[in-house]
Amino acid sequence: MTRIPTAALTLGLAGLIPFVWGALTMLDPALQAWGVEALGPRFVGPYVLLFYGAIILSFMSGVLWGFATKADGAVAATGYALSVIPALWAFFMTGGGPTHAGISLIAGFVGLLGLDWLFARQGLAPGWWMPLRLLLTAIVVICLAVGVFA
Repeated sequence: MTRIPTAALTLGLAGLIPFVWGALTMLDPALQAWGVEALGPRFVGPYVLLFYGAIILSFMSGVLWGFATKADGAVAATGYALSVIPALWAFFMTGGGPTHAGISLIAGFVGLLGLDWLFARQGLAPGWWMPLRLLLTAIVVICLAVGVFA
């Protein structure tokens, strides 16, 4: 394992801001009211959690696709096929109301972690990838769980 590059860690943590914000506005009605007034209702509570969660799962499909480009033959073909799963999951599984969508996103991020592990095990992801993904996924899942259970 190698040290997570500062830029990757900083940008990864910055990417958590909408998740943390969404969870905080679920837990604090005064903060949610301020957020609605200042930013609009789409940018607080479950709305930001679910919308941003679907965007990030789709983004991660692109990251995995990039890893697949490092492979050849059947490994590459399998990598390309697996890389589209997070985006398709986000598209098909986030309907049915906020509770169902939140649970589906939690499952999607946990499943994504499995794909991250597979790509890392095949040597297609950098050595620091899994420590970064474990940290980010843990925080994302906690925030989404606040949205589901708060």
